[in-house]
Amino acid sequence: MSVSSYLEEMFGLTGQTAVVVGGAGVLGGSLCEGLAQAGAHIVVADLTEEGCKARIKTIEAVGGKASYCTVNVTQRDSIEQLLAETLKQTGRADILVNAAGVNAGTSFLDATDADWDRIMTINLRAVFQACQVFGRHMISAGGGAIVNIGSVNSHLPLSRVFAYAASKSGVLNLSRNIAHDFGTKGVRVNVICPGFFPAEQNRKLLTQERIDNIMNHTPMRRFGEPQELIGALLLLASRKAGSFITGTHVNVDGGFTAAWF
Repeated sequence: MSVSSYLEEMFGLTGQTAVVVGGAGVLGGSLCEGLAQAGAHIVVADLTEEGCKARIKTIEAVGGKASYCTVNVTQRDSIEQLLAETLKQTGRADILVNAAGVNAGTSFLDATDADWDRIMTINLRAVFQACQVFGRHMISAGGGAIVNIGSVNSHLPLSRVFAYAASKSGVLNLSRNIAHDFGTKGVRVNVICPGFFPAEQNRKLLTQERIDNIMNHTPMRRFGEPQELIGALLLLASRKAGSFITGTHVNVDGGFTAAWF
């Protein structure tokens, strides 16, 4: 067997459909492109039609195949419609990636109920609902893979992002519990915990002082690039390479969590 054939057998996603919630964003978009280059048909799911269409262009530019469905993750019926539209478009839903997320930077005493509720709704409740809606379908279809996006904040405290940290801790714990429940049902559930990447929700929080602090705690002394999440995703999404991996997480953080003290 040639190297390319072996890699295709282990990591290839040809014939599968991957739904990426938050696929129009920086990190979600890179995940879309990586899954597409591995052979999956991508359903880009995000809030606006404009954002979804723009992401499809970047997927097609790397030779991938994609369609889209707008989704409002704050509403369960919108997530249910996303599944229905995915099945209408491609006839299947093999992989779900929950990559939508928001943040807000305030001191703890200045954090508002509105910020807390918005972050918990989008970052945590939406993951619960999407895993439930798509997980039920995957079980009936005979299997699937769910990859939720956590954070280094799933493990460690960082200042001024209290609600975000709580939501991402919840994503990790929730994913472990779902994996336990789905363990004998053919559906694997895992988490990628990125370190510091140039995503929209953290750019405005990165003062020079904060950047310096992050670099001092990151052994590789740099930010991550969005495409550096793809390897972990392909492992966790792959039916063969990731076949015995569930209920765990992969830190993609340049050593940040290992170096924390």
